[in-house]
Amino acid sequence: MADFSAPIFSLKNISLHFGLNPLFDDLTLHIKYGDKICLIGRNGSGKSTLLKVISGQMDVDSGEVFSQPAIKVVYMDQESNLSGFKTLKEYICSGLSKEDAHAEYKADILIDKLDINALQEVETASGGEKKKASLAHALIQEPDILLLDEPTNHLDIVTIEMLEDIIQNFSGAVIVISHDRRFLTNISTSTIWLDRGSLHVNDKGYAFFNEWQEEIINQEIIEQKNLNKRIQEETEWLHKGVTARRKRNMGRLRRLQQLRLERKNQIKQTGSVKLEVDKGAIQSKLISEAKHVSKSFGERCLVKDFSIRILRGNKIGIVGPNGAGKSTLIKLLTKRLEPDSGFVRIAKNLEEGYFDQNRIELDPKKTLWKTLCPEGDHIFVRGHYRHVVSYLKDFLFTSAQANSPVGILSGGEKNRLMLALILSKPSNFLVLDEPTNDLDIDTLDLLQEVLDEYDGTVLIVSHDRDFLDKVAVSLLYMKGDGSILEHVGTYSDLLGILKQKEHKKIPVKEKVKDEGIVKSVQLQPKVKKITFTQKHQLEKLPSQIEAMEKEAKLLENKLNDPVLYQEDPKKFNEYALKLTDLKNKIEEAENLWLELQLLLEEN
Repeated sequence: MADFSAPIFSLKNISLHFGLNPLFDDLTLHIKYGDKICLIGRNGSGKSTLLKVISGQMDVDSGEVFSQPAIKVVYMDQESNLSGFKTLKEYICSGLSKEDAHAEYKADILIDKLDINALQEVETASGGEKKKASLAHALIQEPDILLLDEPTNHLDIVTIEMLEDIIQNFSGAVIVISHDRRFLTNISTSTIWLDRGSLHVNDKGYAFFNEWQEEIINQEIIEQKNLNKRIQEETEWLHKGVTARRKRNMGRLRRLQQLRLERKNQIKQTGSVKLEVDKGAIQSKLISEAKHVSKSFGERCLVKDFSIRILRGNKIGIVGPNGAGKSTLIKLLTKRLEPDSGFVRIAKNLEEGYFDQNRIELDPKKTLWKTLCPEGDHIFVRGHYRHVVSYLKDFLFTSAQANSPVGILSGGEKNRLMLALILSKPSNFLVLDEPTNDLDIDTLDLLQEVLDEYDGTVLIVSHDRDFLDKVAVSLLYMKGDGSILEHVGTYSDLLGILKQKEHKKIPVKEKVKDEGIVKSVQLQPKVKKITFTQKHQLEKLPSQIEAMEKEAKLLENKLNDPVLYQEDPKKFNEYALKLTDLKNKIEEAENLWLELQLLLEEN
């Protein structure tokens, strides 16, 4: 019988250096059966590296690594490699041992539980489908220690809740890296904080992290002062930033509650008989208005008879299962996509900032400084000039990193730089599509603070429940059948309402054992299958769009030549007309790609 009180894996006084810089120094960690550990630390602090050391993928420079005999450790990377497998089921089954090679029923159980399209080809699978397959591949190996690196990325909320249930009932040990605070709170029983090469361990879950972190920070400051040591610039700034943001949380909460009350009144006013009387006041604040908008792709209706008025200062979250049409709704509300029926109008002089991790490109050879400030050393941000280093510090970069190339940043640090770049540009309307992926918790705190102080309008697509609860004034819930419900309040409240509705719909004989989960089968109706021709078209479109964008760039460069119009106005007009036509074709191609991608994600 296993001894659940004894460590099954230990790291004792380990050190690991990259070049001259120590990543870990004299680090000790013990793992026992039943541990549900959340691993916290800033981007670039070495969290993923620590998991690779535990899994045996990376050696340490010094110290002792001990494991009890026959202990199996499985590491699920942030981006698992599924190449070499034709279907998702084939990849999942590859995790079976030689002894269980014919036990496909184990794969079928996980496929059913995680609602995976087993026959989906790996090459055309969406990010969410690949992530679910990676989870099943890890679980089918029946590890003693399960290491999960950002497992909630690309997953919708229904699947995240299902993963919580799996982890809570897992008999072995689990270590999780995640930015999703609600997820960490629900699954963790202990916390380890990796901070500047040192590991702090707490036998309580993430729910107690903030208070515990402040205790450590305050104790460090006292010790450093007592030893007459100069607090390093980075350390002092980090400590002050964390403490200050914690103290401002209550003020942000009060402001958010007031904004929610205002949004409720706006919705009542729009739906009341006094609409005509108040029309002038509403119009002066109008950012976007949709009336009886519908949008379908083939037989699939994503938006059905939807109306909304988005006013200045509204911060609206968009939630729903993968493939429900969240990106389509954003495209409609920003007039990137025309509805099949109804109409959308947006305010004049709208300055939009758009965050899309898949489209914003950073030059890996450029420094952080040159990325934000190509010329000089000051950047104009929200009406004020800021020194570029000072602005970088706002986004948790040190002064030493300012002249470092973008290429050496971690994934989370690159996303942080993308946010800094977008938020540095003038805007009164922010559209954020999954802004929280790969961000560490300190950066999420910072992003919440920035959005709280932002006096413009914000549309946010996110699966991070805690982030939405603290930022969004109201939520648009897309069930997946075209219907859209606006809820003023937190996601937690919305989930309670949805569960009550699902409870009423399910007959007594068909109720499932776990009523705490809104079943994905209720949220995701059957969809039309994508054809071979459409798949081929989807594969070709990105290169076609890229070629058209390059041609458009060349035309723009020619039109920017001040001599061209003076010497050959006819040629100038010819280029201008060609550029307009090309941009229309690019937009049509992007809309087609979006339609096909949505159809693919539903298969």
